[in-house]
Amino acid sequence: MSDILGEMRKTHHCGELCSDDIGKEVVLMGWVQRRRDHGGVIFVDLRDREGITQVVFNPTVDEKIHEKAHDIRNEFVLGVRGKIDKRPEGMMNPNLPTGEIEVTVVELKIFNEAKTPPFLIEDTIDVSESIRLKYRHIDLRRNQLQKNIILRHKAAASVRQYLNANGFLDVETPFLTRSTPEGARDYLVPSRVNPGQFYALPQSPQIFKQLLMISGFDRYYQIVRCFRDEDLRADRQPEFTQIDMELSFVGEDDIMSLSEGLMAKIFKDILGIDLELPFPRLLYKDAIGRFGLDKPDIRFGLELKDISDIVKGSGFKVFADVVKKGGIVKALNAKGCIDFTRKEIDDLTEFVSVYRARGLAWIKVKENEWQSPIVKFFTDEEKDALAKCIDMETGDLVFFVADQPKVVNEALGHLRNHLGKRLNLINDDEFKFTWVTHFPMMEYDETEKRYEALHHPFTAPFETDVDLLDSDPLSVTSRAYDMVLNGSEIGGGSIRIHQRELQERVFKALGMDKETYEEKFGFLLSALESGAPPHGGIAFGFDRLVMILCGQPSIRDVIPFPKTQKAACVLTNAPSDTSREQLEELALRIKKTENKT
Repeated sequence: MSDILGEMRKTHHCGELCSDDIGKEVVLMGWVQRRRDHGGVIFVDLRDREGITQVVFNPTVDEKIHEKAHDIRNEFVLGVRGKIDKRPEGMMNPNLPTGEIEVTVVELKIFNEAKTPPFLIEDTIDVSESIRLKYRHIDLRRNQLQKNIILRHKAAASVRQYLNANGFLDVETPFLTRSTPEGARDYLVPSRVNPGQFYALPQSPQIFKQLLMISGFDRYYQIVRCFRDEDLRADRQPEFTQIDMELSFVGEDDIMSLSEGLMAKIFKDILGIDLELPFPRLLYKDAIGRFGLDKPDIRFGLELKDISDIVKGSGFKVFADVVKKGGIVKALNAKGCIDFTRKEIDDLTEFVSVYRARGLAWIKVKENEWQSPIVKFFTDEEKDALAKCIDMETGDLVFFVADQPKVVNEALGHLRNHLGKRLNLINDDEFKFTWVTHFPMMEYDETEKRYEALHHPFTAPFETDVDLLDSDPLSVTSRAYDMVLNGSEIGGGSIRIHQRELQERVFKALGMDKETYEEKFGFLLSALESGAPPHGGIAFGFDRLVMILCGQPSIRDVIPFPKTQKAACVLTNAPSDTSREQLEELALRIKKTENKT
């Protein structure tokens, strides 16, 4: 029985040959990166996922094969047999692992021809992302993307090795499940067998992994796909991958220690870096207080300072009135930035307006005076207090935001990150981890006029705060924890509620009546009554982690077939219309809506 390969079978990848292999006969297969005709001898750079090898068609070796090689063009798919020779002096390429050798071809098979690709198969290309995604099968031939996907594979293998060695079981959970409130919109799947009813694709395996603990599996993990119908950005996708873990009979320290070990193994295996353990820990209130955000980048300074007590009685009414109404005033000292122009300051004012800040006050610290429209409103005592609190020195430019705490912290927190990049304060080769712990259990949604769980409604409160659930929900602290790396939240988890009574109290504090939570979570409440162990877990954003490991700016560059920022696949044109017959089978009817611009 024959096939298109005949007796030709690949012996090596294109990137693995070196001078030690000189004299061997090899068979290589791959794509043509480029072809060069040097007036007789034809050179072809043959590429596969491991690299490039130069192959040579010489008329003095085989005239027929040399003649056939004239037909070769970029991206043709070839198989070649030949002998490995040392490249002539002066023709070696030190930039290639295979740069000392070449393969003199004695047999050639052209498996497939190729149309001219829509862009060059090179790492540095000037082409829009939409075109790259439309031709993703071609884009994925580029060396950088292939390296990203290979690294992703190696990272997943490292995760499995670590968790398997630590007694975890890899257990699959359903994709077709029921809709439960977890913070974002669900993707719904209509049921043909049960007309008018819907499955939901899981935002996470949260409920099922808790049920696995109740079932006695003790340590579970999954590298699992999750689905959220939410607004997208560079580090979000409608379908994404988590490293999901759950453990029984543990506390926060157990889970955090295991997670640190996991990160240490991944970074050692993938980057050869030894992480310093344990990671530092920050209380949520300290993270917000010092950095403005609950995912602080601790690679640089520029910490925020709360000056509310200093300015609450000042003559600057903008500050004083905000404090009087329950707001705060914070400052950020951009050390040595006195030379910022007024236009640059105006641009930064526009930047913080995105985070609802209504203004950005500033003071330039000159040698013998402060320069700013607001300086005249402060007394000498207030100036001395500000200078001491903010560490104001000659050459500094200090920014101020006054508003409600959430607005102030978000605006200055993002401004801090922006200035850290602009002022080159961040070492991109440095990896700084921190834990953020003791999150508030709930926050109040002004739009919905109700309390919402900051993480999810299955997170346990600290025992000392349980009695506050009924009287003061916003003062309840949860047993939640996030792992932050270089200003990105790469993992989050909590100790879970394992008693029905407490879970019902939390549901009630979130504004659910008994009928609602019984309808949505009755199966979980029943399971909690069947002998649920204390348990907790954590989930890591695998795409985001791989993005950081690869040094890429977007998770779309570490996912083989990502969606656009409009949640579309331009390669396959998904989502798409469906037939009337399919809709009728599902008992569905499409309601036409006008697009509003």
